[in-house]
Amino acid sequence: MITIRTQNENGMVEAGEVVRHCWIDARNVTKEDQGRLENEFGIAPELITDIMDADEQSRIEKEDDYTAIIVRLPVYDPKYEVAFFTLPLGIILFADKIVTVCLRSCDALEDLLKNRIRGLSIRNKSAFVLNLLGRSAFTYLKYLKELNKRTNIIKDDLQGSIKNKELIQLLSIQKSLVYFTTSITSNELLLEKLQKSPMIRFKDDEMELLEDVVTENKQAIAMANIYSSILTGTMDAFASVISNNLNIVMKRLTIVSIVLMIPTLVYSFFGMNVALPLESLPQAGWGILVVSLFISILAAIFLNTDRRRRKKLKPPVDALFPG
Repeated sequence: MITIRTQNENGMVEAGEVVRHCWIDARNVTKEDQGRLENEFGIAPELITDIMDADEQSRIEKEDDYTAIIVRLPVYDPKYEVAFFTLPLGIILFADKIVTVCLRSCDALEDLLKNRIRGLSIRNKSAFVLNLLGRSAFTYLKYLKELNKRTNIIKDDLQGSIKNKELIQLLSIQKSLVYFTTSITSNELLLEKLQKSPMIRFKDDEMELLEDVVTENKQAIAMANIYSSILTGTMDAFASVISNNLNIVMKRLTIVSIVLMIPTLVYSFFGMNVALPLESLPQAGWGILVVSLFISILAAIFLNTDRRRRKKLKPPVDALFPG
């Protein structure tokens, strides 16, 4: 869908036609929208194809009529297994208008639309680009904090679990962190090129804003790397925890099997078709049952006592790591 927007004292408003200093916002682009972008606005079909490629990396290129910038933005959609991912956004700067093209909507574009960025102006194209890049870095930081919060919640649920559900959720978060790290690194290369390239000329105050955007982007990269490293160690540790919990369950089932095996063994002897002691006594069945239960109780007490004794002999953690 293509929406034409202009700006007045109240913020962004929709316009019925293309006017000077407007923002042409193309999201959830269809084949018809691609044709309109090519024919009506003169955007090269190769550029549109690159923007529609979900794996396209950030870059800047100069054409005769416009300057094109591709930047990767973070996206959140709970419908997918990996809810946090990234997509390319194309920013095409003409002399009298700005065109943005994206596969779908995202928070960074919504922040621009809802006037959440102070001093945003469509007339100043270089500042528009910097504000959009800055909002992208801010959204990355926000999503990274949300991913870290979800990781902590899953870790609490994983403490006593022997299932794989929590590990699969952690794997999904790890994939998101990989997507974020790759995209933020690609944006960093774009920002470095913007600092050196003459394709877009920035004023002195805009250079300060560009440095702020670079700083936020570096902070996002560092945060993503830290969270990714912590998550990798957490997944390895809790994989061992799940295996240990399973071993504990199997140990308890083994004790139950041993205890139940004793009366089975006794009754199997007295079920033989040969002469056996007590076969002539009318109350022999009850006596055998009582004896079997008594032996089973003794075995259960012995196994439990042995387990507690070995646990007491094990040195505490404080003794192994003093101070």
